[in-house]
Amino acid sequence: MNIVVCIKQVPDTETQIKIASDNKSIVTDDIKWVMNPYDEFGVEEALRLKEKFGGEVTVVGLGPKRVTESLRTALAMGADKAVLITDDALEGSDSLAVAKALAAAIKDLEYDLIFTGQRGVDDDMGVAGASLAELLGIPHVALAVKVEVAEDGKSVKVHRPVEGQTLVIESGLPVLITAQKGLNEPRYASLPGIMKAKKKPLDEKSLSDLGLDSAQFGQEGRKVKVLELTPPPERAAGKIVEGETPQEKAAELARLLHEEAKVI
Repeated sequence: MNIVVCIKQVPDTETQIKIASDNKSIVTDDIKWVMNPYDEFGVEEALRLKEKFGGEVTVVGLGPKRVTESLRTALAMGADKAVLITDDALEGSDSLAVAKALAAAIKDLEYDLIFTGQRGVDDDMGVAGASLAELLGIPHVALAVKVEVAEDGKSVKVHRPVEGQTLVIESGLPVLITAQKGLNEPRYASLPGIMKAKKKPLDEKSLSDLGLDSAQFGQEGRKVKVLELTPPPERAAGKIVEGETPQEKAAELARLLHEEAKVI
């Protein structure tokens, strides 16, 4: 069974994000970049299926050269090979453009399953996976918390949560599945895995290599425009409820909730 996993590199969730002077982007200096956490679930699930059914796992990433680090992490976890789509014209591309580039890189690969994260923790758009499936002409099942591939390797059942229940969807292969928390617990890369990753193939592709027009990418090619980024409002300082006794404090709290907070 051959599986492709799409990887996005995002700022570490513990990184302090600052808005750039143009009010449309973030300051990227000194940011620690990591593999998108939802993509890690996809890598882990692909590796588990490979261990059961055999085959190869190919990881595909898009972005500047630094994305190589996240691809190498996936290779160290156990993936077999990687493809990096990198081109200056990609800077500022939206999710649809990213899906177009990924589709161009994946269409000639042999695959039975494609995994992506259900969303990126940076822009939270959550549309790249569905767009990629549409462009490749294959089914798409979102938000998987359990994946069961049939013993004959010809179909898959995907469990996804829906309003407190579980929806089970069956699909033939190939199919694209978006992964979310609860699907598995991603493994750590071992030292031998890290050493082996350095020797595993990692191909680089530009937009021209994929037969794509660079004019459709970047800021000018965006269908979704970022007009302005604004930070969340600062939290107001807390207030200590005064009073000599618990009864006085309770009465004062009730007054504040009624007259100032206006919640009762």
